[in-house]
Formats: sequence, structure tokens, C-alpha cells
Amino acid sequence: MAADLQQTPAWFLWLAVLGALHVAVLSSRLLVHLAHCVRRPKDLRRYYGTWAVVTGPTSGIGRSVALELARRGLDLVLVGIDAADLREVSDAVMSRHAVQTRTVVFDLSLVSTPQGDEALRRLRDVVEGLDVGVLVNNAGVMNPGAAFLHEADAEALIRMIRVNLWATTVDWACLREGLRQRKTSRSRRSSTASACHASN
Repeated sequence: MAADLQQTPAWFLWLAVLGALHVAVLSSRLLVHLAHCVRRPKDLRRYYGTWAVVTGPTSGIGRSVALELARRGLDLVLVGIDAADLREVSDAVMSRHAVQTRTVVFDLSLVSTPQGDEALRRLRDVVEGLDVGVLVNNAGVMNPGAAFLHEADAEALIRMIRVNLWATTVDWACLREGLRQRKTSRSRRSSTASACHASN
């Protein structure tokens, strides 16, 4: 065996060592990922407080996020356009999980209008005194198809900017003090991959 090693070229030994190191690194990464899969989930209430605010919770990703946060034990403030849809999501959450919910009807496309200012006051009133540590901005709108700026509907663009950008900032500003006072808090913004596609 020692004779075989002496006959093996040095470059081959170095290559074997590098291969062994690479396998060791990959194995350690795999073990870390497996450990994340089998460990107990983080206690969100302990780290982030007892309440989360979710915008756009009535369908799709927003609904799934709201249900998952409730499953993990967070009480929810649900912010959406339609009172009936909010009530339906609220009932679904409370029937499956032992959490509290509050709802706020707020059309985010009306930000910086008198109706939007009134809805923002309602949101502030609802979250006042709550231990909010998580904000999930999931509400969003987009044009049905790609178009050049000069071909796009100006009202649709303004609505998109209000909901996707302006409202996100206003929501965060409304909850800023509570989020900042906590040592740990989270703010999450959902987006769409369609923003990466150029128009034809």
C-alpha cells in the first residue's frame, strides 16, 4: 500500500484530498439542512410578540401566510378590501386555531385620500396596545398584461403604485413604533416574478 502511494503522482493525491474536502463540506451542509427539518419550529410568540398584521389575507399566498402564522400561535390583524371575505378568513382561522383575529377594511389603493386616511386611523386604533411584532405586506395589484409606459392605462399605473409601493410604506409607518420597540420584529413583503419580465 505504501509502495502504491509512492508511485501515485502528487497531483492525483492533491486532487483526492480536494475531493474528500468537497464531500465533507457537502455532507456537513446536508446535515445542517436535515437538522433544520427535524428541530422544533421557533416559538414565534416568544420572539416576535403575540400579534401579526397581514394585508391581502383573503386569497392565495396571503391566506396561506395568515393560516400558517395562526398555526404557529400568532393572533392576527387582517387587512383587506372586502368585509365579507375578511370575515370568512377570520372564521376559518379561528375555527382551526386557538387565536384571536381582528379585521380592518382598507382599500390600499385609496392611500392618501380622505377614505384612505380614515381607514388608516381605523388600523391605528385596532393595533393600538397590541404586541405587534410581524408585518406581512401581501396586498398587491398588477396590470393584466405587459405594456410600454405610453400604452398603459394611467389610472391603473397610479393604483399599482399606491397599493404596491405607497401603501407598503404607510403600513410600515403605522406600525413602526411598535416594531421598533421590540428587540426582534419582522416585516415581509410579497412580490411577483412578473415584475422581472420585460414587455414585448
